[in-house]
Amino acid sequence: MKARLFQVDAFASKAFEGNPAAVVPLEAFPDAAVMQAIAAENNLAETAFVVPLSAEEGSYHLRWFTPAVEVPLCGHATLASAHVLFTHLGHSLPEIHFETASGRLTVRRDGDKLAMDFPADKIKPYMMHESLPALLGGKPILVMKGKFLVCLFGSAAEVTALAPDMPALKRFCNTQGGISIICMAEGDAGTGIDFVSRMFAPAHGIDEDPVTGSAHCSSVPYWAKKLGKADLVARQISARGGTLWCTDAGERVIMRGTCVDYLKGEIEF
Repeated sequence: MKARLFQVDAFASKAFEGNPAAVVPLEAFPDAAVMQAIAAENNLAETAFVVPLSAEEGSYHLRWFTPAVEVPLCGHATLASAHVLFTHLGHSLPEIHFETASGRLTVRRDGDKLAMDFPADKIKPYMMHESLPALLGGKPILVMKGKFLVCLFGSAAEVTALAPDMPALKRFCNTQGGISIICMAEGDAGTGIDFVSRMFAPAHGIDEDPVTGSAHCSSVPYWAKKLGKADLVARQISARGGTLWCTDAGERVIMRGTCVDYLKGEIEF
């Protein structure tokens, strides 16, 4: 069987920035084991598989796989999938509706950006595990939990300086049900960035994710409340880096970003 494959840098303004995702458009999903094998072969943070559902509604089924597991929600590969549909596959409606394991996700054109509408994840204070500072290489001032473990630091510089003990952090995340960890801080004054973050997901085969849309479902509601404004500019300060323009919309979070094409090809399996 052959299929087209697009590799896209999501939340990027130029090549080699943001988070790379593979997008594989298909007429029907193959076995999950086949999709997992393709994702492992691609060895990117996520490979997205897109199958048409309703041409009239502009809807598609969407599934995401890391090199190790299928995941219930992924932001950057959703953005990349919408980019491929709008730019390369002739989707002419103003919105795209993705039916996913996390419900319906909508992506629409918003000027020169694409805007994703995702469910908010409200986080609550959580007891800090005594080993966490050593595992991360820095001590959070507050730990919270929702779908992710969220660690708040006192400055952007502290988040930048984190150097996790990744094998030990992976063992810890596995003992916590395979949880991933967001480390975040308020942005420095004068930068135009409201908050920065890094994301570690070693239990999912990703030591550090370059830019994580789903993580902002947790962080945006927190910073909107803390800073007293709904519209926020977020920067994920991984080695590649990426910017998200976000809006807290109560039970939903809107995340905007741009994509850059890197590769177009064909796979055979």
